[in-house]
Amino acid sequence: MSSTCFLCHRCNKPLKISPDLSAMQRRSLEAQHRASPSPKMPVSGKLEDRTSRRRHPDPGRTSQEGACCPFTLLGEPSTQRTLDSIQNTILETFKIVSGQKDVDHPLCVDCMDGLLEELDAQLTLAEADNQKYKSFTERESLVSDEEREVLNAELQAELQSLEQEEARLTQELQDVDQEHARIEAEKAAEAETRELEQQEEQDLKDYAALKMEELELTGELSSVENQLVYVQGQLQSLSKTDILNITFTILDEGPLGIINNFRLGRIPDIQVGWNEINAAWGQTALLLFSLSKLSGLQFQRYELVPCGDHSYIKSLTSDEMLRLFSDGSHNIFYDNKYDRGMKAFLDCLQQFVKMLQKEEGLFLPYRIHVKGGMLEDTTGSGKCYSIRTHLNTEDEWAKALKFMLTNLKLILAWASSKYYSKK
Repeated sequence: MSSTCFLCHRCNKPLKISPDLSAMQRRSLEAQHRASPSPKMPVSGKLEDRTSRRRHPDPGRTSQEGACCPFTLLGEPSTQRTLDSIQNTILETFKIVSGQKDVDHPLCVDCMDGLLEELDAQLTLAEADNQKYKSFTERESLVSDEEREVLNAELQAELQSLEQEEARLTQELQDVDQEHARIEAEKAAEAETRELEQQEEQDLKDYAALKMEELELTGELSSVENQLVYVQGQLQSLSKTDILNITFTILDEGPLGIINNFRLGRIPDIQVGWNEINAAWGQTALLLFSLSKLSGLQFQRYELVPCGDHSYIKSLTSDEMLRLFSDGSHNIFYDNKYDRGMKAFLDCLQQFVKMLQKEEGLFLPYRIHVKGGMLEDTTGSGKCYSIRTHLNTEDEWAKALKFMLTNLKLILAWASSKYYSKK
């Protein structure tokens, strides 16, 4: 059985072949299919598209040929071939290729009904146009020449009126276009104006913010300038202030020497507490330390370490710490660290005095003997008093401490006049 199939030209659905089709027609269709360029070419191929554009039938074509070749075949052709079918196939192929024959395509029932409906609608429209043309021709034949001239005059007048109306409407359209362009320009100008107003408002806000920042910075600048003036006044006042005299106050009146309201030493009648004596030694060590830093003197053999009521002197040769404080438990019959600390302090003071005598020619009323740890009264009795508690009385120890503070008082006055009086 042949596997030849037919497809609808519109919906591409397979068609059912009618059983009334004769065997000759089947063979002719199969021969036409075998004569095509490719058995499996689809309905919408290039050759089919080219030939389908020519819809004029061939005048020499018989009704039998039209009935034998009504559509395009797809699928495998039959293997039964005769000389007649081959000749027909070649002839049909030549006609199709040369453009002498159009290729018809099959349609299914639904597509055929739709096509018939479209043709009926086109036929109805053509008949209506034909009736209009006939009525116009009949009416034209019934009109006389005079009526035709009158009608032509009326039509000319109407034409002129319509032309005038067209010119008026054209002018109105131009006016409307101009008005539209003007309105668009006004809208653009209004939009630009609104944008400029918004920009102006934003600029005013920015200006207000900058103005506020300027006022704040101006206030801060004024405050800083006032602070600067105040600090400069304070600096000028402090530069004229004798810091040594303000910081250290030494009194040598009475039986005991006093520094910053701390009594240095004790006598049988005035039993000063050791805490007060230690604090006085701390102030004394701080005074000599400050004077050495101010004058740039570097002590030999010892280093002063002022630490309040627990000040001490560090030996540079043995790293020994010599105390300038005591709780009264030291033994006055032996050479103790407290006595050696006071003697080391006297050594440092003597180094400072030698520097003054060498550079400034300053001489003090009480001569220092470092080796014996004693102070000599050169302006009075010439007696020497020991600064140590070892084998010494409280009266002589207190007097030696007082002589030491008196020397420091004179040194303090010299330092104040040298370093602060010129400011």
